[in-house]
Amino acid sequence: MVDIRHRIGVKDATPEKVYEALTTVPGLAGWWTDDASGRGAVGGVLAFRFPPIGGFDMEVLEAEPARRVTWRVVDGPPEWLDTTVDWELRQDGDYTIVLFTHRDWKEPGEFMHHCSTKWGSFLMSLKSAASS
Repeated sequence: MVDIRHRIGVKDATPEKVYEALTTVPGLAGWWTDDASGRGAVGGVLAFRFPPIGGFDMEVLEAEPARRVTWRVVDGPPEWLDTTVDWELRQDGDYTIVLFTHRDWKEPGEFMHHCSTKWGSFLMSLKSAASS
């Protein structure tokens, strides 16, 4: 199995604010896609749509305020099914550090590399949304 990993620092945003951006529909719509719905609490399912190409459904496995959010992909492209998206948060001075991992890809390939680039772009959107 292979993973996509990224790290960002969000200046002047608390872990609580970043956590809110990862667990509420308005927060998620502010940086990923405005076509977001569902529940960000453990056991909930979050749906993300990107018309016209499709979308993803994520089951929330962990939601530890200001510390960690973990999703399992339950619907979407075959390469994403049963992968896990994990967000670790911690304060470091004026920054909230976000350690992002999209785990358990069955094999590296062109689509995985594309998704890594897209995740990097969306993490920059998260950084901008959380610091505003």
